[in-house]
Amino acid sequence: MNRASSQLTLPLPTRAALGRDDFVIGEANRAAVAWVDRWPDWPAPALTIHGPPACGKSHLATVWQLRADAVPVGDVAALVEASDLPPALLLEAADDYLASAEPAPLFHLYNRLAETGGHLLLTARTAPSRWTIDLPDLRSRLVAAPAVAIGAPDDDLLAALLAKLFADRQLKVSDDVISYLLPRIDRSFATARRLVDRLDAAALRARAPVTVPLARRVLADLDNETS
Repeated sequence: MNRASSQLTLPLPTRAALGRDDFVIGEANRAAVAWVDRWPDWPAPALTIHGPPACGKSHLATVWQLRADAVPVGDVAALVEASDLPPALLLEAADDYLASAEPAPLFHLYNRLAETGGHLLLTARTAPSRWTIDLPDLRSRLVAAPAVAIGAPDDDLLAALLAKLFADRQLKVSDDVISYLLPRIDRSFATARRLVDRLDAAALRARAPVTVPLARRVLADLDNETS
């Protein structure tokens, strides 16, 4: 049932589909997916997936986390001191972590994983070669480990992403709407998410489905905000 057919304007909860089969694959992220699927046959203890905000890093990291039964990294120093180290670990926003924390605990964690045959998946906005890492030994290890980028989506990937974002919000949208949006928006994951958020809110206010005229109005509003 289309959400907009309800007489209530209260927003329904959304659920992001985060399974492997729910991940939309295109040229922009195909290499990253291949590296995740290649686990545990990685040539180094660590792998970094990097890309712009909302590009799917966290989704893909969740796919790997479920597959590898990985533990999210909280207190790096505590993990280093733990007698039993989980064999698979996930550290998201690794560049932010290293910008605000001492690098030595992560260096020791990397070495312990190397000794035990464990693995660490890191996500970040940029590649490790561009991070500020004050410990040369840690920097050399992270730079030497595989790093794969998720790039800007092409039309096919962006169309599939829009369809998924609408589906996550339980919105039924025709192909005409997506065809209308594609040539009129920036090629970025963040833009797609922001646009779907705005269309969802506008449809709720209007108590109407997402149509091309509604999409036209929302795009005009967004253009006015940025002009």
